[in-house]
Amino acid sequence: MKAQNLFIQTIGIIGIGLLTSCSGNNADQNVSAENNSETSAPTGSAGQSAVSDDISSPNVVKVAINSKDHSTLVTAVQAADLVNALSNNGPFTVFAPTNAAFDALPAGTVDGLLKPEQKEALADILQYHVFVGVLNLEQLQDGQILGMVNGGNATVHIKDGKYMINDANIVASVTASNGIVHVIDKVILPAAN
Repeated sequence: MKAQNLFIQTIGIIGIGLLTSCSGNNADQNVSAENNSETSAPTGSAGQSAVSDDISSPNVVKVAINSKDHSTLVTAVQAADLVNALSNNGPFTVFAPTNAAFDALPAGTVDGLLKPEQKEALADILQYHVFVGVLNLEQLQDGQILGMVNGGNATVHIKDGKYMINDANIVASVTASNGIVHVIDKVILPAAN
């Protein structure tokens, strides 16, 4: 009987020790969780574009940023305040005009659109180059009409294996983490209102 009581007392002491130990760990875990939330909280409102990620595939904006042939497009996207919108999950299909495509516009057009007072017109043109959803070349069909982000429609043309959006040739395609970028050789313009 004494041995049985001693055994029960020992188990009780061990149980109390475990409970104390566990509750102490929970308190430590709560403090750690509070500390983690403080250190990982965002420090500004820069938006999705400010998220640093060197591991994942680049999003559609970073694809353009990493292309020497799209510096004018990047400047325009920044001037129209569309960087954060295009850095989000999407998915997006972006028809990305090259620098040469912007250079082919009438003299002064790009400079004029980059002025702060033209931000709305610039955004309208750039949003006409974006479709919500991912459209690989295999999914495009001749005569297909796409509803673009700005509310306008663009038409796909396929002839002799060459793909076009309106009158711009699709010359390359790059997959992004939030969609696809189709490089085009001409700036496509929405219909005048």
